[in-house]
Amino acid sequence: MSRPAQAPRPRAPLRPVPATVCGLVSICLLFALPVATAAEPDAGLLPGLGSVGWWTVVVVLVLQALAVAWVGRFPTTVLPGLAAVPLVLVWAVPGGAFSLTAVAELAGVFLAVVARPLRRLWVALAVTALLLATAQFLNEVRSGTPDIGTTVAAALLQGLVVVGLPLLFGLVVAAQRDAREARRHEVQALRREQDALLQAAVSRERMAMSRELHDIAAHHMSGIALMAAAMDRQIDSDPATAKQSARQVREQSRAVLDDLRRLVGLLREDADATRPVESLDAVVALVEARRQTGSEIDLVVPDRGTGSGTGVGPLAQLVAYRMVQESLANAAAHAPGARCTVEISDPQDRRLTITVRNGAPAGPDPGPGGGFGLVGMAERAQLVGADLTYGATPDGGWEVRLTLPVDDMISTMRAPAPLPEDPA
Repeated sequence: MSRPAQAPRPRAPLRPVPATVCGLVSICLLFALPVATAAEPDAGLLPGLGSVGWWTVVVVLVLQALAVAWVGRFPTTVLPGLAAVPLVLVWAVPGGAFSLTAVAELAGVFLAVVARPLRRLWVALAVTALLLATAQFLNEVRSGTPDIGTTVAAALLQGLVVVGLPLLFGLVVAAQRDAREARRHEVQALRREQDALLQAAVSRERMAMSRELHDIAAHHMSGIALMAAAMDRQIDSDPATAKQSARQVREQSRAVLDDLRRLVGLLREDADATRPVESLDAVVALVEARRQTGSEIDLVVPDRGTGSGTGVGPLAQLVAYRMVQESLANAAAHAPGARCTVEISDPQDRRLTITVRNGAPAGPDPGPGGGFGLVGMAERAQLVGADLTYGATPDGGWEVRLTLPVDDMISTMRAPAPLPEDPA
């Protein structure tokens, strides 16, 4: 199996500015060298200005400067070349001018270390140091230095200093550059993570809004549909009751619009609409509103009330309210004419149970729905750590049971549990 083709490594750019600086510095030092070494009798021979030897030194320095421009792109080849070119001066013009070649070699080692990892350069650096030491030794010998031992030591020291000093500075600069690059990638990764978290939060919020919209539509529209069906039968037989049903339809329609305005207001940044949070106390009004549409509903609540003093947090109470609302809407849609019972039990064992039960339908079942109502109830129950169960009853009806924790901190960061299996 062939390996996938790798993307080519970007080529290092040429370095014309360092090359130009090296050339200018070297030439300026060549002009200043006779003045600087006038009082030094051991400085070695110097070529006369404008002589063949002097122009040879200029050509060597210019070649080295040009090579510096390419050292970042071809370091393993250019570095030894920088150290080999001065061998021409050892043969042609030995003496003090040879020391000027160290300028380009210092710059070349620094640029190579900055451009390439050290593991790919150690062979070239070793060869460069050896060539520098050899050229320095030959230059001293050709210049007439008699002490061979001192010359060898000085040549080795020259090679180590010219290579080691820029190597050290280059490693420091490369480490700082890599640290900045790592921080930049870390910042980019954090930004991508924040964007992903933001998108996930937006997705969850949209899902919650869709559940709210579904609850509003299912609750109110089912009641409006029932009242409209009753009005159709009452127009001829009982006009007064039909007018009352028409007023109820109008009130239900207004309630739908109010709920939709509040829901849309949550999606607007400049919305000033207030949205009250439904609680267990609102279940009484919810049941009464359903009764006015003609539904037969029994409400069983504790003697002390429904919501006050139960120890259930506001988010859990909203979940319970939505469960009752959705269950009554499902009963009206899938069990027309069936009697319903809403029961809120006394808290036992730090658990509060809300049950919505309907009997067998008195009319034909319109068929299974989409199942989104049960899925929404299950998701809300998971959000507050509650247990939701539902299923058919022995008498042919349907029961939904929600068990909430009491006197416990309700966390909104619970890990999602598997949803209950939705009936077909």
